Order: sequence, then structure tokens, then C-alpha cells
Amino acid sequence: MNPDLTPHLFGMTPEDLLAHAQKAGVRLDIGEARRTMARVLSYKPDEHPNVRRPLRKTLFGELAQSTTRAELEVVERVTDDNDGFVKYLFRSPDGSLTEAVRIPLHKPGHFTVCLSSQVGCAMGCVFCATGRLGLTRNLKAWEMVAAFKRVRDEAPGRVSGAVFMGQGEPFHNYDEVIQAGRVLSNPCGGRISADMITISTVGLVPQIRRYAREGHRHRLIVSLTSAIPDKRRALLPVAGRFSMEEVSEAIREYAAVAKGRMTIAWVVMAGVNTGQDEVDALRDLLGDLKLRVNLIDVNDAREDGFKRATPTELKDFLNRLSVLNVPLVRRYSGGREKHAACGMLAAHQLAKDATELDGE
Repeated sequence: MNPDLTPHLFGMTPEDLLAHAQKAGVRLDIGEARRTMARVLSYKPDEHPNVRRPLRKTLFGELAQSTTRAELEVVERVTDDNDGFVKYLFRSPDGSLTEAVRIPLHKPGHFTVCLSSQVGCAMGCVFCATGRLGLTRNLKAWEMVAAFKRVRDEAPGRVSGAVFMGQGEPFHNYDEVIQAGRVLSNPCGGRISADMITISTVGLVPQIRRYAREGHRHRLIVSLTSAIPDKRRALLPVAGRFSMEEVSEAIREYAAVAKGRMTIAWVVMAGVNTGQDEVDALRDLLGDLKLRVNLIDVNDAREDGFKRATPTELKDFLNRLSVLNVPLVRRYSGGREKHAACGMLAAHQLAKDATELDGE
């Protein structure tokens, strides 16, 4: 079997498995497909006390010949004792490095998982460690599900959600991310509610419109970071492909079909995007919509990189934003003390691997 072409069970819904079984000539009905996937994605997939013997033979015999269940290698786990975040560095079978994060929620014993969607990223956001890695490839749905499963299985409590906000631009890998969402939200898959899955985008207009048309239940966050066109293009080069008017229209199309408030993410950088001019521009752009503004502290480990706003600057910015009359959410970016923000673990490991190669 070619591992690059062999269907992976982690990337399938029961309906996908049934269709594959039919093509492979394996006798399977939808009930058996559901039970099979429930066991494959369970906490202990190799223990099958509730799987009857004929189905167990199918799972480990006939299906095993035409599918794979390869898992990701855990290269590193980094726990930040200050905030409880646990960052994972995974290696795929082809050697690619990606990350996932176990994030503690306010309710004790409850967690969500932040997932990557690409190896590196092509968007080139100037404040982002992943953006400086460049894009190597898209992740497959099974890799995202495998990362979720490993983090979930090791969590000391209940994992009730997933956010595609790690390495990569999820909408640049649209089909695989949507497929991963289908598996994660399936009762026989990841078993989390569809509306507890969040997808973030820097504002890829065609994909936002497609997402709105298709009517997915996952939450959508659009990362603006600046509402001033020239400044946004400087911070997020991809903004040069779409005007602010196009981004605004796409957001409005999605808001028209989505339930609840539209969430806008804002990476807060000292002296860059906290002024009154930004608040005025945001009000002019989207002030008539029901919004929620998700404020994220920048995580840039470079000595000459972007800095976090001081408490005074942040307080002034929050006061200015209050005129918008919208909920403001401070999203904590964990792992800073361990040099483990998105992209940092992968960059560190790549540098380490390169050093070891040079020494050979």
C-alpha cells in the first residue's frame, strides 16, 4: 500500500467508510460502519469488547488491507505551569512537523484543542512565527483528527471543543478542514458538538462566501487585526488580494446566515493597532453588525519583534472600543513563558534538526 494514497480511517465519517467498503468489496452496512468508526476513534481503539466477532474480523482483516490507522509521533510536549496550556509537537509519517495545544477552559476539568491545518503557512503575517516558516504542504483531515485524538486521550478531563487556529490558514486548506470538522463532530467520531468547533481565517473572501453558502454549523472567526486598509496590508500581506470592501461584504454574507454574533479577531500590538483611528475605521466598516471582538495578545519572541500592549495602552483601547457597544473578549495566548506559541516549537525543532545535520 502506498501510505500517501491509502485512505486513513481517522479521516472518515461512517458514511465515508461505508462508501469505501463498497468500492473495496467489503461487506458492511451503515450500522457496522458507525460501530467501526466509534471504536477506531475511541479512547482505547484496540479494545473491542462490544464489537462482535465478524465485524472485528472485518475491521482488522479486510478493511486493514485497504486502509491505514497510522498515528502521529509526539516529538515534544511542553507544559506551561503558569497557565496550564500543553503544547504538542507532532511529526507526520513524511517527517512534517505541526503543533496542537490543549487549552484549559474556565470550567475546571474542561478543555478545547487548538489544531493546525497546514505545515507552515503561506499568508506571511508579519507578526506570526508560523508565517515566517513558509508553506510546506496542507495537512490531511486524518492528521488533524489524529492530533485531536492524541491530545484528547491524554487530557485529565473532558475535551469539548476544537479550534482551527494553530499553524496555517484553515481556509487555504478548505476541503480537508471541513472534512476534519465532519469527523470531529460526528457522534461516532470526535463526538463534539458542531457548534463547539471554531474555524479562523485571515479573510479569504471566496472561501468565506463558500462557507456561508454551504451552511456549516461551525463558528467562524475573521481575523482583521486592523480595519485601516494600508496598515492591514502591511501586517497581513494576503489583505492585498482583497479590498476591505470585499472582506466586509463576505463577512456580511456569512453574518446573514449565521446565528448569533459575528466574531472578529484582533491581534493587539503595542503602538500599532490600538488607536482611535482603528476604532473609527472598524465602526465605519462593520459597526452596524452584531459583533464580538476577540482581542489576542501578540506572541512574537524576536527581540526586535512586535510587543504586547502595556496594561495602560490596553485599557485605553478597551475604553475606545466600548463605543461600539459589542462584547469584548480577551483571548489568552498561552505558552509564552515556554517559548511555545504557534510555530515556535516547530521552528525550534527545525533549527535543531538542521544543526544535527550540519554536525554529521
